[in-house]
Amino acid sequence: MNNNKISNPKTEVPKGTSINDKDYMNSLLSCLKEMVKNYAIALTESSNETLYNQYKEMFDTYSNLQREVFEEMFRKGWYSLEQAEGQKINNKYQMLNQEFLDLSENN
Repeated sequence: MNNNKISNPKTEVPKGTSINDKDYMNSLLSCLKEMVKNYAIALTESSNETLYNQYKEMFDTYSNLQREVFEEMFRKGWYSLEQAEGQKINNKYQMLNQEFLDLSENN
């Protein structure tokens, strides 16, 4: 068993060809992720402040909803996370920091 897994007890759903709660929530989560991505693009391409503010409000709403759906799925045990080892985090930080320094030198 992997001791680095972070999860909750799994809520069982009916198996078979019928759509169950997990299927509905997976579909909803996928749609919300796509909407958040599309609103992020719209934000970067909005032509004026009024339009930007309207997109930003919608982006925030759907982003928060996406997070709530994910958290509910996590609570039901339909998602698990893996705790990263301290060394992996440190290695990633060092790599990204070096890339940042390299970019800064080129400006």
